[in-house]
Amino acid sequence: MATGGLIPRLRALRPELSGAAGRVADRLLADPAGAAALTIQELAAAARTSTSTVTRVCRRAGVDGYAELRIGLATESGREAGDAWRADLGEDIDVADPLERVLAVIAKRDAAALYDTVAGLDTTALEAACDALATARRVDLYGVGGSALVATELQLRLHRIGCAVWAWPEVHSALTSASQLGPQDVAVGISHTGETAETCRPLAVAGDRGATTIALTNAPGSTLARGAGTVLTTSVRSVSLRPDFLAARHSQLIVLDALYMGVAQRTYDRTVEALETTAATIADHRRTYPAKRAARGTGGTGKKRNADPTPHGEEPPR
Repeated sequence: MATGGLIPRLRALRPELSGAAGRVADRLLADPAGAAALTIQELAAAARTSTSTVTRVCRRAGVDGYAELRIGLATESGREAGDAWRADLGEDIDVADPLERVLAVIAKRDAAALYDTVAGLDTTALEAACDALATARRVDLYGVGGSALVATELQLRLHRIGCAVWAWPEVHSALTSASQLGPQDVAVGISHTGETAETCRPLAVAGDRGATTIALTNAPGSTLARGAGTVLTTSVRSVSLRPDFLAARHSQLIVLDALYMGVAQRTYDRTVEALETTAATIADHRRTYPAKRAARGTGGTGKKRNADPTPHGEEPPR
């Protein structure tokens, strides 16, 4: 059986399925607990298809057969039912809904997407990605549009702890850089759909040059994923007026957090030195808080508190 959660994998797989297979996936995702109680013949009838189509969907979802699918659905749907953030997400957002309800729905759906992403993430692949990034001579990041923002965020994080990393949001520059990579290097392609040609092509060139290739995508069967040596997947819960590629940002960022922390753990001494050095270098440019009046600044002790409440080496909010 594939690693990670079954329901998140089905959600990620759904855009790749059409016709009868798509109807099977829709039936499973609409009511996972109810679907787990059906026989394969009952599920096939409900989806207006054959049992062989159900079996094919099982294999696409990474399980060996329908019995394993039923067990996975029952286990995960029971876990979700006991989680207030994942249960009772309610209907979609209506044009007349007050902002209080809009915020509540968005918060619940984003929290559920984060849980789904963590549950569906292949930790073996995550470990391999962290190992590669930590030892890379050079790291290239490819992403355009909204994915370029994610690539830039990862660049800022890894650069801060001493990694030689570049983000390329423009395809000509990305291809030029990819053509200069080699076996000691790592290339990361970021695309929600996994079908963005401006991201898929540079990653393929980097792979041809011998670089380790990593894909971050919501579509495990996509062109980007098929061309990568390591695949990291995300999950989304979309709402009206917010397409999947916008809803995916939180899920992408939690994977970035995991990559950053994994690299920092593997390069601990270098990371600590880099954080201390960069903090000291920009200390003169930090914005400080105004001094508090003595009556509030003593805290009843008669001694003045430190005027700068931020921990050593950290930047205050900007």
